[in-house]
Amino acid sequence: MARILLADDDKPTRDLVKRALESDGHTVEIAQDGSEALDSLNAGTKVDVLVTDVNMPGLDGISLAKRAETIIPGIRVLMMSGFAEELERAKAVSVGRVSVLSKPFTLDHVRSAVRDLLA
Repeated sequence: MARILLADDDKPTRDLVKRALESDGHTVEIAQDGSEALDSLNAGTKVDVLVTDVNMPGLDGISLAKRAETIIPGIRVLMMSGFAEELERAKAVSVGRVSVLSKPFTLDHVRSAVRDLLA
C-alpha cells in the first residue's frame, strides 16, 4: 500500500480523507497546512502520494505540489477544492501526475482518486 501525506487546514476534511485512505490500507501522515507538509517532506518523509487542499493559508496546495516535485521527482498529487477556478489552476500544475477532486466528495471518491493515481 502507499504512503500518503495529507495536507489540509480543515480538520473534518482531514479526518474524513484519512479514514477513507486508511480503510484501503494506506499509511497516512497528516499535515495541518502546506508549510507543515513541506517541512515533513524536507525532513525526509517517504511519500508516494501527496493529497492536498488547494486553498490553505500560507503555502497553498499548488505551491506545495511544485515544491514537493523538487524533493520527490515524479510525485503523484491529488488536489482538492470546492472552487472550480482553483481546480482549473490545479490541473495546469506540471508535476509528476496530478488529479483533482471537487468538494464536497464522498469516501469512495477519495479512495477511487488515489487508486487511479497509483494505477
